[in-house]
Order: sequence, then C-alpha cells, then structure tokens
Amino acid sequence: MNREQNWKRLSGETFDVCIIGAGASGAGAALDAALRGYRVALIDRGDIASETSSRSTKLIHGGVRYLEQAVKKLDLAQLRQVRHGLAERRTVLRNAPHLAHPLALMTPVFSAFEGLYMSIGLTLYSYFARHDAFPKGRWLNRAQALERMPTLTPQMHSAVLYYDGQFNDARYALALAHSADEAGAAVVNYAAVTGFKHDVNGQLTTATAQDQLTGETVAIRSKLFLNCTGPYADAVRRMANPALDPRIRPSKGVHLVLPRETLRSDCAILIPKTADGRVVFAIPFGDKVFVGTTDNDYSDLNHEPVLEPQEVDYLLDTLRPYLAKTPDRADVQAGFGGIRPLIVSSRTDTKALLRDHEVEHDPASGLLSLLGGKWTTYRLMAQDLIDQVGQLLSNPAQSATETHFLVGGENYQFAAWQTLQQRYGLPADSCQHLMRTYGNRAERVAQLILEQPALAQKLTASQPFLQAEVIYQVREEMAMTLRDVLARRWRLELSDWQLTAQLVPQVGDLMAAELGWSEEHGRQQVRNYQSLLASFVKQAGLTPERSEMASV
Repeated sequence: MNREQNWKRLSGETFDVCIIGAGASGAGAALDAALRGYRVALIDRGDIASETSSRSTKLIHGGVRYLEQAVKKLDLAQLRQVRHGLAERRTVLRNAPHLAHPLALMTPVFSAFEGLYMSIGLTLYSYFARHDAFPKGRWLNRAQALERMPTLTPQMHSAVLYYDGQFNDARYALALAHSADEAGAAVVNYAAVTGFKHDVNGQLTTATAQDQLTGETVAIRSKLFLNCTGPYADAVRRMANPALDPRIRPSKGVHLVLPRETLRSDCAILIPKTADGRVVFAIPFGDKVFVGTTDNDYSDLNHEPVLEPQEVDYLLDTLRPYLAKTPDRADVQAGFGGIRPLIVSSRTDTKALLRDHEVEHDPASGLLSLLGGKWTTYRLMAQDLIDQVGQLLSNPAQSATETHFLVGGENYQFAAWQTLQQRYGLPADSCQHLMRTYGNRAERVAQLILEQPALAQKLTASQPFLQAEVIYQVREEMAMTLRDVLARRWRLELSDWQLTAQLVPQVGDLMAAELGWSEEHGRQQVRNYQSLLASFVKQAGLTPERSEMASV
C-alpha cells in the first residue's frame, strides 16, 4: 500500500463509493466493492482499525450468550445471529489462516446440575457448527480440567470444554484493507472527513478530507458515500444531514492483561455469568492473558477509552472464584478499551441491546450508514451494504468475498518457518512470528535483510520482533506513526506497556530513517508516545514503581 500515490488518487478520480472508516466493516466493504468492480476509496481519520476493531476480545464466535437467550426467550433473531456467526467463523479462519485459528475454552462449574446445563447448551452450539472442522466439546471431570489448566480452583466440580475461533483483529483488518488496495481501492489512513458538499437536490457529491499528518485537504468526488465509522457513525450522519436522529448508543468495554502464567494453558476460560449478568473471558494471546470485557455506557467519544481502577478491580474480582490463586493489581501489565457501536433500542440495559447490524439509507442526502454489528459477521455486514450500493448505482454484482483469500493467506503453511530459518539464519521464534504475522508474505520481510544485514537484529531478546519488520510495515503496510507499529502492526502496546515504552526509541530511529523525519520530529514522536503510555498506567491506578514508566 502506497499512501502517497493513493492520496493523489483521491483528488484525481471520481469514485463509485467512498467508504469512511477503515475498521472491520469499512475495510470489509472496501474489499467487497473492489472485487465487484466498483471504483472504491477507503479513508480513515486515524490508522486502519485504530479504534474499536483493534480492541476486541480477539474471538470469532457464534455467541454462546446469544444461544442461551434464544433458547430461554424463544428468540429466533438471536438464533439467527448464532447460526450466521458460526457460518462466518468458518470463513474468517479459511480466508486468513495465518491470523485466525481454533481456540479451546473451558467453563469451570461448581455442581453437576450446572455442568449438565452448560453441556446441553454447548452440545446445541456444536450442532449448529457441525459442518466445521473444529474439535468437538465435552464435559471434563475435575482431574481432566486441572490437567488442561493447572491454575483452576480445586473447588470446582468439573468443567465444560468447547471450541471457538481466535484471531489477531488489528492485522485482520489490515489484511482486509491491503487486499482491497490490491483489488484496486485507493486506501488512505489519517484522512479525516471535515465536511460534505451537496447538489441542488441535497444529495452528497463531494467529501472534504484533511490529511492529519500534513494538514493538506482534498475534495473526494464519489457517486455514493458509505459511513462505516462504528460508534462515531452519528457524527458522520449528522454532518451529511443535521436533521437525522441519533442511532448509536456507545458502550465501553475494557480488558486487562496478565502474565501467561495466570492460566498456564493454551485454553481460555469462559465465565458465563458474572454478578451483574455479563460474560467475561480470560484468553491466552501470545505470551499474555487478556481478561475482559466490561459493558458500560460511554458518552465521551472525543477521548480514548482507557482502563480505570474500578475496572481493574471488577475484572480481578470476577476471575477470583475460578483460579486457585487470583492475580492482584501488581500483576497487571497493560489494558485496553474499546467502544461498541450498539444500535439504539427501547431497552435500557446495554447488555440487552441488539448487536446485529443495519444498513441505513438516508434518502435526503444519499448517505449509506452501516450500523451496529460485530467482528465475526463483518463480511455479511459488508455484503449487505454493497448489495445496496449495487441497487442504488443500478449496477448490481455478486459478492466474491466468501472464498477470497486475504493478503498472506493463500497457500499458507506454518511449517514454512523452517525454510525461512534455513535460508536467512534467523531465530526460530522470529521465523514462527513472521509466518503468523505476514503469512505467505513473510519472506518479503526477510528479504529486506539481504539489503541491510543489520535489520536481522531483534529489537529485544525477549520478543521475536525484527528490525526488518518496521521497514516492511512502513513500505508495504502504510505504518505512519510509532503507535501504528507497536499497537497495531504488532500488538505489543496491548500486552506490555513497560516493554513498549522501552522499545519506542529503537522503532523511532528506524521509522525516522525510512520516513525522513527530522531529528527533532523523531524525538517529539518518541516523547509523545512514552507520555501516552505513562498516562495509561496512571489512569489505571497502577503504581509507577510497578510500571517503571517514570524511569523510561
């Protein structure tokens, strides 16, 4: 992806669709539209997937909670969500096998009745997923459960095991955008829409976008404009038509991050019901465990949602009954928050609001808005949206995304890491990381080492990250800031604030050389990012001594 070339395309072409928002739904819609032959622009005011889509629980699932509600309330709409989710789970894993894989989850239970209840539900869940190649779930006795996860509480009666999908959300969205780019879309990050122009009939004709890195503005001409901005959708809707009523009720969800030793297992824990009726997961991700999520109203959309002290306590307290030894605040190494785009409903509880999606067409302005939804069904959401685009353009075409491999996914073989190691002499952990991160394009990263042998060095001995990756991410993946690399191209910011702060200067030097930053600009970028990381520690109520941020 070449941002400079794509920026020039924004002013030099007239598009069929201009998609605003490059998260899961926007990037998915861009790929769908480009594969159908439409002329596509995809822009985002920040980085690709810099908001909600990179801050999920990293699960691809039909929704065990939806299934329970469907059965209890005989709610066919909830049941459809489960069936669609499970069907799309298979597609998500197939199209980017380097970024998604099956994950075992266990639910410890404290009585035979509870175990029977969970087993019946998960048997039904497995029935709906019977066409998948996932392992089958089963009811484990206490000894079997402890063998799989030694840190579970001995107070449990037994545990129920089932399987869902896990994925790298930020890189999956990036693969969608990258694939759209290669299919012909003009993809530009850090391009914020500041206004629209209308024709005499009130229909949108042009969007004014400002480059958030240079301040330059551009007029984007398009037949249709698609609003895929998730929790920020109402702002774009009202920019296009101030008479529209709000449709989104934002909900904040946070995760905290603990050491991998918390579980000592490749399995995750599903906590099916908390004291206030939510569902919480403890999930291994890399060398950490993510615990979340919360679900609370959130109105301050101008500020990034962050982990707060009461949320740390809530998640640790929720985990406590399920582990023999509960981690304490000193064990928390990072955290992250996201905002769910719940569609407004007459119900008052955010846990009960509909999570399904809706395609809204505003006839007064012509704006199409994709509202609500979830990661698992991003492809169906995009397909519904682009189906409507075809109707409005009087040029319908069939979607081709169900069987389209994303960048890095085609002919992927994880075992190819051994070839990388033999050919380039890189550490085994780095080669495995390259395959899981870049898929069949891993060798393109390694080839940079032939040009500059110093790029074969790791940034730190404890992690597999190579210097060559930073150069590749700038040249091929449109990484423009330090956070693009450390929070999204890699997921280090999400998992370890302290280590991230330590690596910022090294990454800054590599990016400065590649992007032509001045010495002062590079230093300022490093200072700003380290200050941001320190603010996360402070806002979470963690002690500076624990984080050692003050000394970085």
